[in-house]
Amino acid sequence: MKVNSNFLKKYNKTGPRYTSYPPATFFTDKYTNVDLKRSVILSNDENPSSISIYIHIPFCPQICHFCGCTTESGYTKPFLQRYVEAVIKEIELVSKDIDKNRILTQVHWGGGTPNAIDYKFIKQITDCIKQNFIFSEDYEMAIECSPAYFTFKHISLLREYGFNRISLGIQDFKEDVLKAINRQSSRFELEDIVAKIKQEGFTGTNIDLVYGLPLQTVDSFNETVDRAIKLDTDRIVTFSYAHVPTVITRQKVLDKIGFPTADEKAQMYQNAYDKFIAAGYVAIGMDHFAKPHDELAIALKNKTLHRNFQGYCTRATTGQVYGFGASSISQLHSAYSQNEKNAAKYIKRIKDEGLAVIRGYSVNENEKIVRAVINSVMCNYYVDFNNIAKEFKTSIERIYAAIDFTIEKFRDFIEDDLMQFNNDSITVKLAGRLVIRNIAMKFDPMLNSGVGTYSKTI
Repeated sequence: MKVNSNFLKKYNKTGPRYTSYPPATFFTDKYTNVDLKRSVILSNDENPSSISIYIHIPFCPQICHFCGCTTESGYTKPFLQRYVEAVIKEIELVSKDIDKNRILTQVHWGGGTPNAIDYKFIKQITDCIKQNFIFSEDYEMAIECSPAYFTFKHISLLREYGFNRISLGIQDFKEDVLKAINRQSSRFELEDIVAKIKQEGFTGTNIDLVYGLPLQTVDSFNETVDRAIKLDTDRIVTFSYAHVPTVITRQKVLDKIGFPTADEKAQMYQNAYDKFIAAGYVAIGMDHFAKPHDELAIALKNKTLHRNFQGYCTRATTGQVYGFGASSISQLHSAYSQNEKNAAKYIKRIKDEGLAVIRGYSVNENEKIVRAVINSVMCNYYVDFNNIAKEFKTSIERIYAAIDFTIEKFRDFIEDDLMQFNNDSITVKLAGRLVIRNIAMKFDPMLNSGVGTYSKTI
């Protein structure tokens, strides 16, 4: 997978990340609390029948300059208590409309910095979830954590509460890089933290890295990757930093420091890719790497990998996602719904209305088809249009019409040996994985609508 300047010039365009389809840029404020309640009831008779829950904790003691998540700082303990009470109230209300026979397979905590809050609050929300849902025997409960606010006692408490996966937001091991992005370094050696996580019996550990940050060089990121490999976690994620200061104003301060060039950034990814593969990891989608025994690697091999706002997942763990907390997004089969982003406004709306929807989108049948195609190519590097037609109980002609398919759209990818088309199926080759977003964009009939500001694809 060699990258050169001509390749970058040709393919490094702006485009959606396709964590949903249609992308979140299409969400509208015409979608309300009433629509969400209707969508939740409808979801009981839709697939998948399993339930995923997302809990958003927007609070950070210190906000990183690069971060694109919905975060807040300067909160007090009484305010945090009110926030937790609002989340619990929202869970209790929404769960009343969810069929009690449905099984919960996945819980994901994101932020913000969920592990920076008082752990009694984590327990309160977790207890509420356990009281209102039936857990699968092999459920996954994961939490995003910053090593800066971690102690060994915290790790033990999370295991006691029922968590079985921890995601460590390392981003980079270099102190100068962390300082440039306003991020605190770990209180303890990462090696000791990972060892403690394994000792406590967590079934999964993943670490997050980001490339393309200020002060990173090709050599320095090589060192970060080498150290990450030595941690021997079952998953490693290498996110491409998305610089969109017109959308995320806090990123403007980073312009004063500067960034690696596009060529350097591509080289960082290529080197990381080669190192992870050599270390025995399997490449998952655009940015994930997993050990061969990991369920993500197995799902990729079986072409059953999926993706949502929380990342890559399997058919076994993926359920319709019910989001709770400020800015959280529900991903139901026929609708997306996002909560009020500001924590104080969220609390007030939950108190006054029970729900706090700020925007959403109802997905029509054609869009579901496009979503299925894009999910398949983004996750599994493969699309069998006949299988998609069978899934939707329609003709292959209907599938081609929904995605506005013509072979000519993919001519450059085929001629550059990035993919192939054969017998109503598309296979993305190894070299094509770097431009998988570009390929997915060719299936998207809404792309040229003029809606949305997106990051570069490479």
